[in-house]
Amino acid sequence: MLPPSDHPVIPPRKIGVLLTNLGTPDGADVPSVRRYLAEFLSDPRVVEIPRAIWKPILHGLVLRTRPAKSAHAYSQVWTEEGSPLAAITRRQAQKLAPRLGEAVMVDWAMRYGNPSIPDRLTALKDAGCDRILLAPLYPQYCAATTATANDYAFLTLAGMRWQPALRTLPPYHDNPDYIGALQRDIEAQLATLDFTPQRLLLSYHGMPERTLRKGDPYHCHCRKTARLLAERLSLPVDTSFQSRFGRDKWLEPATDDVLKAYPPQGVTRIAIAAPGFSADCLETIEELGIRGKEEFEGAGGTHFARLDCLNDRDEGMAMLEALIRRELAGWIAAA
Repeated sequence: MLPPSDHPVIPPRKIGVLLTNLGTPDGADVPSVRRYLAEFLSDPRVVEIPRAIWKPILHGLVLRTRPAKSAHAYSQVWTEEGSPLAAITRRQAQKLAPRLGEAVMVDWAMRYGNPSIPDRLTALKDAGCDRILLAPLYPQYCAATTATANDYAFLTLAGMRWQPALRTLPPYHDNPDYIGALQRDIEAQLATLDFTPQRLLLSYHGMPERTLRKGDPYHCHCRKTARLLAERLSLPVDTSFQSRFGRDKWLEPATDDVLKAYPPQGVTRIAIAAPGFSADCLETIEELGIRGKEEFEGAGGTHFARLDCLNDRDEGMAMLEALIRRELAGWIAAA
């Protein structure tokens, strides 16, 4: 039976995959960074301080002083494609699409900044995707990353009359495909160095220590990733946490403290990697690769190498395809 002549056009049914990452300003200038930080630091999942206390601090102090410093940092990593995080996430989506076939649409979005989760989720739905996998690219679960990305997607669905079915990618901190990809990629990068590191430091983004006491599994996930990876590598592995902010006690040991402590201990040759990041960004390129190197060499270190994240290289893409296919089981045929 044919539909009535005035029936709305309904696109062919498709499956959607939306890769999401943290976010980035639209430019490396102060106004763009201020807008980005205002959105990011206003999220109660990120700053768990009562709004009545935090809002005056945010607008009266933080957004008056921090944007200029952050803009300078962004200017050191900005590329012709813009933000490294956005450029790499876009390439990951572009390379994943042909791996999954024509029945699956792959898009990408940022929790803060552009392209936004509501815009891209709506675009997938309007294109005929009645089943969508939301894939936050955070190997280790944290309420301030995975949960807030999912929150934003659920909020978008709450405004839709006809909602698509939604699945979410769970954390993959101990997934064999992830650990194996890290091992092979790190070993390949180490093989290209012109020195032999005495240690490999695995640096994860820090969180306030109270999040651990509140039941967030992030610290445990980071430690398990580090342990599983260390069991596969031939050099000693240490673990640390970076990006402290504010006066609260954060997860320890702090990356900058570890880097400064190495040379007095006789460790003058190191490599550093950031397995909690799916794509290189400000925190890996500038904080570790530039400031971290300065701190290490300033303390007497002689050889320093920052290893790239998995990004969109073959190991990372094969791992991502395996994870996505697992979560699409029942929606698409097995490879």
